[in-house]
Amino acid sequence: MEVAVVVDASDRADEVRSLHEWLVVDHRLRGRVRLVPSPPKAGSLGAGTDALAVALGPGGAATALVTILISWIRRRTGNVTARLTKPDGTSVELSTTNTRELTAAEVRAMIAALAGDLDGDVGDSS
Repeated sequence: MEVAVVVDASDRADEVRSLHEWLVVDHRLRGRVRLVPSPPKAGSLGAGTDALAVALGPGGAATALVTILISWIRRRTGNVTARLTKPDGTSVELSTTNTRELTAAEVRAMIAALAGDLDGDVGDSS
């Protein structure tokens, strides 16, 4: 299953590249993350980057994705929102405003819930 990750921030392309760098460091996600180019805007010379695609499978990829995404977003200095969208169109949004003040226990619960949802879908579609 491939999950789309769309980042909404004032400097979207830089934030997408930053998240990409965080994700590809983890061995469970290596080779599973790719930048998704957006169509070029009128008057621009090339495509931008608005999103990432992450291929999930067994081996903890869903847990790695969610853990890194929450850690990354909590460290952003401005307002940033990331939307994870599954192939069936369902999505969840994480933002600096709904993750920054979470306790460690709340972060663990969020990771478990989101990763469990993604892992369940991986098992259903494999």
